[in-house]
Amino acid sequence: MSDDNSIRKILILAAHPLGTDKLRLDEEARDIKEGLRQASERDRFVLHSEWAVRPRDVRRALLNFLPHIVHFSGHGAEDGGLAFENELGNIQLVSPEALAGLFKLFSESVECVLLNACYSEIQAQAIAQHINFVIGMNREIGDRAAIEFAVGFYDALGSGYSVETAYEFGCNAIQMAYLLIY
Repeated sequence: MSDDNSIRKILILAAHPLGTDKLRLDEEARDIKEGLRQASERDRFVLHSEWAVRPRDVRRALLNFLPHIVHFSGHGAEDGGLAFENELGNIQLVSPEALAGLFKLFSESVECVLLNACYSEIQAQAIAQHINFVIGMNREIGDRAAIEFAVGFYDALGSGYSVETAYEFGCNAIQMAYLLIY
């Protein structure tokens, strides 16, 4: 992350396609927003959320908001791909290669991507070819643990910590809540 005092834009992209396990995406976004509002460096962050995200909505949000941090909340597929919604609200998987290609186009502005979804490590590795900091999950992660990770991560960022240290805070938040995922 930049060491200057410039504004950091965070884009939350949330998708919960029909027929997928229930997720508390609204709770996750609310808790992130609440934590940043209370943070010591709250004036350095602007948060924007997009809901029921389709693949084209991702591109549009990146073009319109030009975020520094992109946070995806939703489902990932064990064999690769993130679950977005199609025009009818059903699941539409987007491949790691397609995501990497999109983020390549935004490599000058996006500094960090957090994929808060099960099995998102494959996508994270692909995106990391173009973005400096990318976080993904290497297995299934429960909804409560995903929320705790996100809250710990953004609480630390909002307090001026680096992405690397914020990652450690996120992992510790899961442990502190005694939500074992290992």
